[in-house]
Amino acid sequence: MASAHKNTCVSDAVTTSEPAAPDVRSDGDVPSPENLLEEYKELRERHQRTTNALASAAHDLKTPLSILNGYVELLHSEKLGPLSDRQREVLQDMRDSGKRLQQFIQDFLTYSAIETGGLRMHFEAGNINDCLSGVCRLWSNRFQQKGIALYFLANDKLPVFPFDSPKLERIISNLLENSFKFTPQAGTVWLHAEPYMWERRSASLPSASERRRQNIPHPNSVKVSVSDTGPGIPAEFHLEVFDDFFRLPGNEKQDGMGLGLAIARRLVQAMGGKIWVESDPGAGCKFSFLIPYKPAVAVAPKGKHR
Repeated sequence: MASAHKNTCVSDAVTTSEPAAPDVRSDGDVPSPENLLEEYKELRERHQRTTNALASAAHDLKTPLSILNGYVELLHSEKLGPLSDRQREVLQDMRDSGKRLQQFIQDFLTYSAIETGGLRMHFEAGNINDCLSGVCRLWSNRFQQKGIALYFLANDKLPVFPFDSPKLERIISNLLENSFKFTPQAGTVWLHAEPYMWERRSASLPSASERRRQNIPHPNSVKVSVSDTGPGIPAEFHLEVFDDFFRLPGNEKQDGMGLGLAIARRLVQAMGGKIWVESDPGAGCKFSFLIPYKPAVAVAPKGKHR
């Protein structure tokens, strides 16, 4: 019965000769393509102005926040006098809140730079193991305080290749922060990197004779993964988690603006790569991204930007 009903619906759709009704505004006018284009441009300009205004406000907050954080650090050092246990607790809470606010501001400044076309990539040959190890050192103390094990083992099979080190550090930090938020105490987070053969149309593949001689696929990119033992993400949200300001249902009260993964996606794409997540509810998450050995744009000389 279901099949017959489906065939009938298809037949009706094919035989009808009435054109689809055009979109009509509430005032009864049908918008022309020129009007739609003009409205799109106006909305785009308004979005740009709003983003710039918010970025300017966020930038103006950086200086007073840095001063406040400086005073908190001075008090916490006890150079101005000894503190009671309760005072130390209050100052520690202030330090943590100040760091979170700094992260919010930096996230939005990065987002606004991307949205307004102000993001500039700077590719320079380097050792990705050093980059990943440095990020792990910055995060290790916070993971230890929460009781989460953080593991990273350098991979000596990774070659020196050009990449934007500060942008890559930001990607890793955002992924580690995401795992830190959702991995419970006594959980585990792994950071791993390995050579990878990315077979895509735009990839620079070795010649057929070279591949026959090697008899193995020739890696043309690095695959970096951050895995955790958190609650996992349902399959229907595997794409949406990279959207701007997106939060999983039930996690609306979590810290952050929902920009961490969105920024990571934009930065990965700016380096010519791609990012995705593998996860099932209750089985943790594995965020992975690829960065090609050869940048998608020409490598800028040291000290210059393209």
